[in-house]
Amino acid sequence: MIGLRIGCNDIRFIAPGPRAKAARRVRDCLIVLLLTGSLGGCGAPVRAPVVSRDHPPPQHVGARPAAYRVAQGDTLYSIAWRFGIDYTSIARWNGIGHPYTIYPGQRLSLVPAPRKRVVRRVSTKTPQSTGAARPNKPVVSGKQVSRLPPKGVSSSQTEAQNGGRDLKLHWLWPTKGPVVERFVKGDPVRKGVKIEGQYGASVNAAETGKVVYAGSGLIGYGRLVIIKHNKNFLSAYGYNKKIHVKEGDTVKKGIRIAEMGSDGNGKPMLHFEIRRNGAPVDPLKLLPRDR
Repeated sequence: MIGLRIGCNDIRFIAPGPRAKAARRVRDCLIVLLLTGSLGGCGAPVRAPVVSRDHPPPQHVGARPAAYRVAQGDTLYSIAWRFGIDYTSIARWNGIGHPYTIYPGQRLSLVPAPRKRVVRRVSTKTPQSTGAARPNKPVVSGKQVSRLPPKGVSSSQTEAQNGGRDLKLHWLWPTKGPVVERFVKGDPVRKGVKIEGQYGASVNAAETGKVVYAGSGLIGYGRLVIIKHNKNFLSAYGYNKKIHVKEGDTVKKGIRIAEMGSDGNGKPMLHFEIRRNGAPVDPLKLLPRDR
């Protein structure tokens, strides 16, 4: 008689000498069954993560297609926000000028066009010298044009005068309440902060700017407002119960733009993000410490 003992980590046989060969055959068959998953196991079952249908995680910044077909309700800013791209880059890649108007069904490239290879022909003729040296920099009235800012003016001030690209922004907290989830760099889910509060509480503009998106077309944000503050900075306010502004409105810092709604678990919450040139930044480094 062949005795059989099965454990989670081994299989042992108890068999008399004459029947050892048969015992080995049974052992080999059992090993094959274990490897193919036919025998139930000793391992713990693997459970799939639970995701709320109302507020699924926002889409990954890095996961984007090469092109996108514009849907009803999209704006250039909302598309840039969805895929984590600077809106000026999308405009440049697709030849779209200010005020960045797009249309449903329009195909937008989300990657830069490949550069064309330029073949330069080398002349075999020897140029004749005129005896005059060619200047390396452009000359105006016999003087070289200086590319440095004037004395007493910093480079940041010069940039501010050229379109306000680096204007100083003074942020305000968009609502009252404790921060229950912080920003984590590189985490596709924690691209901002979550502020817990009261359902229907006032959600205010953190800085003066123009509303460039107001709707619920971005997965994971609920009713969302996006404000453009200058060429570099945008802020977003998600999970709203009600939106009080519309696209194109100019809002002042501190004015109410929405009412606080709830997250996927039913908790009153505001999802707040700040992005610079399309990339999420830590709002807590820009918001004042005193509230």
